Amino acid sequence: MNTSFSVALKYGLFITISLIAYFLILRLFNLHENPWLRLFNGVAMAAGIYYAIRYHKLVVQNNFGYINGIKTALLTGFLATFLFTLFMAIYMFHLDQAFTEKLLGEWFDNYEQGAGLLVFIILIEGLASSVVLALAFMQLFKKSHNIPQNT
Repeated sequence: MNTSFSVALKYGLFITISLIAYFLILRLFNLHENPWLRLFNGVAMAAGIYYAIRYHKLVVQNNFGYINGIKTALLTGFLATFLFTLFMAIYMFHLDQAFTEKLLGEWFDNYEQGAGLLVFIILIEGLASSVVLALAFMQLFKKSHNIPQNT
């Protein structure tokens, strides 16, 4: 199996499970409607992508390149995003439709967009954060080609 894909699958599933568990814990304490608590989603995504790149670099050692690292990071983030979005869509459309109404308030009544709008926002938010985090973390892991200066 391709190393990038196997690492991305492992860490993408880890991120997804972390995000779902966090959401369900918030739901247990009735805090899932507070949008500020969603900031942890970014922390979980960042940690998962960072450790996916790090593990991939340890596995391939000298064969690690920027393209392989960025591919692993993007695959990890995109997989986690799609799976978490799928979970949230199932949750909002089938398990707790009142959750969507509570979050959107007037939007739900006036524009009838409802859960579809929230699912789209979750998807775009996850994909964008995956790209930004992948580019940022690869600055830490890439091989430097700078010439050392004697000063």
